[in-house]
Amino acid sequence: MKKGTIIYQSKYGATKKYAEWLKEMTEFDCIETKKAAAEEMEQYDTVILCGGIYASGIAGISFLRENFSRLKDKKTAIFCVGASPYDENGLEKIKEHNLTGDLKEIPLFYGRGAWDESKMKFLDRTLCKMLQKFVVKKNPEACEPWMRDLITAAGQTCDWTDKKYLDPLVEYLHGIR
Repeated sequence: MKKGTIIYQSKYGATKKYAEWLKEMTEFDCIETKKAAAEEMEQYDTVILCGGIYASGIAGISFLRENFSRLKDKKTAIFCVGASPYDENGLEKIKEHNLTGDLKEIPLFYGRGAWDESKMKFLDRTLCKMLQKFVVKKNPEACEPWMRDLITAAGQTCDWTDKKYLDPLVEYLHGIR
């Protein structure tokens, strides 16, 4: 593979775990978005953003958006991490919400993360509990997969991270050699 870097933004650790696994698999450099500098990205052929999904937004997407002029000639991809099971419709909504304008053609990949309310910040835990209260009132047949899993995960500690979720991204990277 060509020289590349993985920039990541992880709030509770699942995205960082994927970024580190991806680093092992690709031998790319790996850095947190808050430590990344756009001018440093110029030395790479490939830039991968790994970011958690929070309220439909991909953490770290602002780095790509703000620095697109420096990254537009790079092979770029995004690996997003969420607590929900993989769902094509859900991923399409994430893409529509986040990959607009210059970012529209960037390939998007998904990996399932983790759930641990004891690690959540107060605001995140409160918002999740409010959402759970809303979802539990819905007719179970009308619930989307993420809604059912939100209810099931309540009060649990779950880690769904798995290297297999990186396989489509790694295959994509092999194809751009």
